[in-house]
Amino acid sequence: MSAPFTGPPWAADWTKLAAEYRDSLPARVRDLVIDAVIELKTSHHPYRDTHLGPAVSVEPVRSTDPRGPHILYFDNSHGWLRYTFIHRAAEPQIIIEQLFWQ
Repeated sequence: MSAPFTGPPWAADWTKLAAEYRDSLPARVRDLVIDAVIELKTSHHPYRDTHLGPAVSVEPVRSTDPRGPHILYFDNSHGWLRYTFIHRAAEPQIIIEQLFWQ
């Protein structure tokens, strides 16, 4: 018997530095970050922006590594976060490594 499909919403985790930076942002910006992460967590494919809302977009960090780290832009590209999607059979997960907002 095969395992059931594991799909959205994806599990997400933050590195310590990214979480500390997120928590230091103003409340309005934190809400934008959380909204962008929710869009990502509920997308059908975390490396494509075809199912994301108009306020966010995704692109690979390096075009030669399409399954590697990606960048999610939010707040009209005033902010971004760098993440990696871990393809595990049991529990696929998004790891948010860096966060920036200006």
